[in-house]
Amino acid sequence: MGVVIVAGPSGSGKSHLGERLGWTVLRLDDFYRDGDAAGLPRSDLGIVDWDHPGSWDAEAALTAIRELTATGTTEVPVYDIATSRRTGTHTVTCDGRFIAEGLFAPDIVAACREAGVLDDAICLARPRLLTFALRLRRDLLEGRKPPLVLVRRGWRLMRADPQVVARAVAAGCRPVSPSAAFADLSAAGRRAG
Repeated sequence: MGVVIVAGPSGSGKSHLGERLGWTVLRLDDFYRDGDAAGLPRSDLGIVDWDHPGSWDAEAALTAIRELTATGTTEVPVYDIATSRRTGTHTVTCDGRFIAEGLFAPDIVAACREAGVLDDAICLARPRLLTFALRLRRDLLEGRKPPLVLVRRGWRLMRADPQVVARAVAAGCRPVSPSAAFADLSAAGRRAG
């Protein structure tokens, strides 16, 4: 049993990939810190910078990955993006390879490799305008933040997409399209089964 780290810009299809594969997905975004936590980084939009690693609890995410790999179960927070806080916990279980996906996934590739639990590390990459549109649609449907904030933040994220992909590649992720990732991981799953 091991983890497949799935990185990529917000809206690139990380969560959707896990759903399509039918694999257990550990949502790394559930490890965000509460919006009123001391010392959170701020963006130039005047809000908490949720795209900064300081807004995220990497150690708690690594602990969950290690537990899930070793025992097949772990207790993780439930994070509500609209209210910027943890609202509870839930149990994640699996009996084979699983996906850990999120914006900060590149930040834990090396630690997962060192711990001997990394099966693969990929970064989903697709055209920026498509990612922008899909992200905005998702965020509006889920009511994640007020619409104007979502548009302004989404535009800023779109401009940063190439840097997000480059950072993931530098951390050891291989860049692939969502369709290629699905094909690769489906084939790997059949070979492992």
